[in-house]
Amino acid sequence: MNNKHLINFIQVKTYHIKRNWKYTLLFVAVLIGAASLYSTKSLVDKMKVEERKKMEIWAEATKHLAVNNDLNADISFYVNVIANNKTIPVFLTKPTQSGDSIISTANIKPSKASSQKYLYKRFQEIKNGHEPIIIDLGKGVKNVIYYDDSILLRKLSIYPYVQLGVISLFVLIAYFAFSSSRKAEQNQVWVGMSKETAHQLGTPISSLNAWIHVLAENADNATFIPELEKDVARLNTIVERFSKIGSLPDLPLSNICEVMQSVIQYMQSRTSRHINITFNCDNVSNLIMPLNPPLFYWVIENLVKNAADAMDGKGGIDITLKEMKKDVVIYVSDTGKGIPKKLQQTIFKPGYTSKERGWGLGLSLTKRIVEHYHKGKITVQNSEIDKGTTFKITLPKDK
Repeated sequence: MNNKHLINFIQVKTYHIKRNWKYTLLFVAVLIGAASLYSTKSLVDKMKVEERKKMEIWAEATKHLAVNNDLNADISFYVNVIANNKTIPVFLTKPTQSGDSIISTANIKPSKASSQKYLYKRFQEIKNGHEPIIIDLGKGVKNVIYYDDSILLRKLSIYPYVQLGVISLFVLIAYFAFSSSRKAEQNQVWVGMSKETAHQLGTPISSLNAWIHVLAENADNATFIPELEKDVARLNTIVERFSKIGSLPDLPLSNICEVMQSVIQYMQSRTSRHINITFNCDNVSNLIMPLNPPLFYWVIENLVKNAADAMDGKGGIDITLKEMKKDVVIYVSDTGKGIPKKLQQTIFKPGYTSKERGWGLGLSLTKRIVEHYHKGKITVQNSEIDKGTTFKITLPKDK
């Protein structure tokens, strides 16, 4: 594996690791939630069995009280069993030809127990719940007990969902806090590196300007002085760009077609003669919109440079500017190697590059300029291996 492929592999691997950490965090949250749901469900099922047993004992006590005619018998145990049920809603009924007749109730809201309409509605709810308990009083006489889950059991049933919601909220907060912290750290690195670069370039630019003045004193140098001045002007533009990173730049009203024509002409003269760059903005040649020309130059330069690299110095780059109702759309297409689908999001991340040299900041800066400074959007609209790639930039026409 050569150095180029090794660097590419390491960078792709790094982004996959970051993505896997996100999936791991989500998996752990789901696992905790599932474990909580399972354990709570098991506990709820056990409590339902216990409450069923309590109701069966309650039914037995009710039966003994109903059939025991011995005035001297000790019935305190049965009375206590019935009295100690303070949590489970109960309806004691007697089946009749016209339906169930309510004999007594327990643990029904006292404020509503006197309402026949409420009692009937609550009875229907409980009746459709647990399997009723039949009390055989003998001689064909039967009572039926209908009961509902206790308040504690109902609260316990919804507890895991509340817990899952809290865990999910915690995971989301942790994820966004981590992402915000990481982005803030990246921004500090961006700004620090940009300011330092602009500062470091200042001294050699001043020196070059001085040398141009010295060379201009000799008439023999007149042919190449203008080219030197162009390159110094170019360096000044780069310094201006870096100095703007970290603060929101002004977006003066500019003719976007003229701005793009200027940068495309510059790139054409500094790109392989085997690469043909075409630009179409006939229908929007007079469109004025908020734009920062020095920074937007950078966007088009980076895209053209990447396209040229993808074509190994031979092919075609087509740039089209279209006006929509609220936006301006720019398409930059090349006939290069194409970008694998799994990397079409990764290419915009800082540090990613498929080249042997470079910091992998070009497309990341491009995305920052388009989306953060101009409130637009840049995406890979389509890309096919060995056929080419089309980038799409969308910019709002108004501030």
